[in-house]
Amino acid sequence: MTALGAGPERTVAVALPRSLELVVALLAVHRAGAAYLPLDPDYPEDRLALMVEDARPVHIIRDTLPTGPEGQLPTSYHPSSPAYVIYTSGSTGRPKGVVVPHEGIVNRLLWMQDEYGLTADDRVLQKTPSSFDVSVGSSSGR
Repeated sequence: MTALGAGPERTVAVALPRSLELVVALLAVHRAGAAYLPLDPDYPEDRLALMVEDARPVHIIRDTLPTGPEGQLPTSYHPSSPAYVIYTSGSTGRPKGVVVPHEGIVNRLLWMQDEYGLTADDRVLQKTPSSFDVSVGSSSGR
């Protein structure tokens, strides 16, 4: 991934249907230190084009992860570094990209643990698409 330009402060678009490959791709993007931009294959082509034009990802994963390209992986991430870019619905006009930092995700997860009394013995079902913000639980929290 890093040989393809992925790294901190960079965005990689992921245009895969819900699958094991999607999960692997999202993890690979994070491991490279980049933020992911979910491109839901069910979205209209014009919306996807707008998102790509606006976010300008360094690479788009469409089928499978690229094999072979290797590079130096980051050893740490700054909490304020972008984790993903999510687009608003556009119901009040043009959809807008929102960059969500790693600390936003941590904040939400800590809030959920506290609010719902979650422990290591609990499991939470995730059924929203990766293009929906709640899929990573990064809304407001504490």
